[in-house]
Amino acid sequence: MTKHEPMTADELLDAVGPAFGRLRRSSLLEVEDPISQKDLTRTLVLRIVQDAEREDAGEVTVGAVAQHLGVDPSVASRMVSDCIAAGYLVRAASQRDGRRTVLHLGPDGRELMARFTRHQRAAFESITVDWTEHERLEFARLMLKYVDSQDALRDRLPR
Repeated sequence: MTKHEPMTADELLDAVGPAFGRLRRSSLLEVEDPISQKDLTRTLVLRIVQDAEREDAGEVTVGAVAQHLGVDPSVASRMVSDCIAAGYLVRAASQRDGRRTVLHLGPDGRELMARFTRHQRAAFESITVDWTEHERLEFARLMLKYVDSQDALRDRLPR
């Protein structure tokens, strides 16, 4: 089946999963101020910390990173340690429990995330250059709705 042939509803819905798999690769498009593969991976961790800080969702620990990414705590620990060594994250004592260590974005982490946001926007605009403004905005709205629904589902699942 070519990209231009009409798809049945089942074919269209079956194609969504593989399409999501291809999305991450497209974020490496050569656009202005590209992000390295290593920093692209680091943004997974940084986004969790950034979102928690932005939403005032409480303190982020290595365990929370592991849970959010669905990885083993040792994997999350290595990812966090890499972000700290790169200067993107800072460890601090919890204000609620001084025995716990929490994570905060450092200045370089904030700058990387700002660059990453610009990179993602440029990639989106490059990919959708031949779309109408209505198509772009509708896709963006539906993507955000999808992610919100996914987050709501995650919150309802037993931990």
